[in-house]
Amino acid sequence: MPRFDLPLEELRSYRPDVAEPADFDDFWQQTLEESRAAAQPIQLRRIDSPLQSVEVYDVTFSGFGGDPVGGWLLLPADTDEPLPAVVEFNGYGGGRGLPHERLGWASSGYAHFFMDTRGQGSAWGTGGVTADPHGSGPASPGFMTRGIEDPGSYYYRRVYTDAVLAIDAIRSLDRVDAARVAVCGGSQGGGIAIAAAGLSAGLIAAMPDVPFLCQFERAVGLTGRDPYNEIVRYLSIHRGTEDRVFETLSYFDGVNLARRATAPALFSVALMDPVCPPSTVFAARNNWGGVAEIAEYAFNEHEGGQGVQWQKQAAFLAEQLAG
Repeated sequence: MPRFDLPLEELRSYRPDVAEPADFDDFWQQTLEESRAAAQPIQLRRIDSPLQSVEVYDVTFSGFGGDPVGGWLLLPADTDEPLPAVVEFNGYGGGRGLPHERLGWASSGYAHFFMDTRGQGSAWGTGGVTADPHGSGPASPGFMTRGIEDPGSYYYRRVYTDAVLAIDAIRSLDRVDAARVAVCGGSQGGGIAIAAAGLSAGLIAAMPDVPFLCQFERAVGLTGRDPYNEIVRYLSIHRGTEDRVFETLSYFDGVNLARRATAPALFSVALMDPVCPPSTVFAARNNWGGVAEIAEYAFNEHEGGQGVQWQKQAAFLAEQLAG
């Protein structure tokens, strides 16, 4: 894919004025208060595994509205002291998969929690286990337009709330140091990590990798690729609903959530990315409420830096913990 976005020098200073609802903070405060009031204690079940260097736990915690949400918790074997933790969120359409598929963080001495994304897990990978037991009005196939008629019913209200309550749940564990929790994720997971950082206090770091769900009004129509194109298809049928749709999306825009995030951040961006346009990634990074570095991959598409970026994340997180 050839470069199609702004020149790099413009991207580095790109700081758009993204519309923000007047009741943005009240909306999220009420949402989180209601779900926290319905939350039950986290449940862990250790499972047999061929893995020798880590302990594996099947986890269920309370997410949006008290709904059960699954995940995997991996802990370094033979450790009892509270550990720094990494809470990770997944890309679009994927589920929590199998525990042996993600060993990097636990093998590096961290408690690693990988959250299942409600309703997803059937598009690629090895599956998910978490349902989304909430209805939706008219929607195009996928998740981007489910409940898009109103912010109260929008799909990502539930997902972002799950992410914040995942952090709450992991912090409640004796084997986790609640003051040393970081978040990360790629693509959709990167967008969820931004939301979690904007809505959770006291994180040690945030590491959004080629993040999705940022600056919707620019992304929708700039790229012809899904998942953003699900919104294009919806609007091509539901003509005249643009104002309502983009007002709903403004409550979930990574730029607005980035403004509220204060944890040190390491972003990544791929300058030939046709899925998450570079300008939308820079829009979130350049509006970050704290210090935010960014790794640029000039000749990559949506795969970004892959293993190279994980190495940078590991070094960045170690630096935050040492600081």
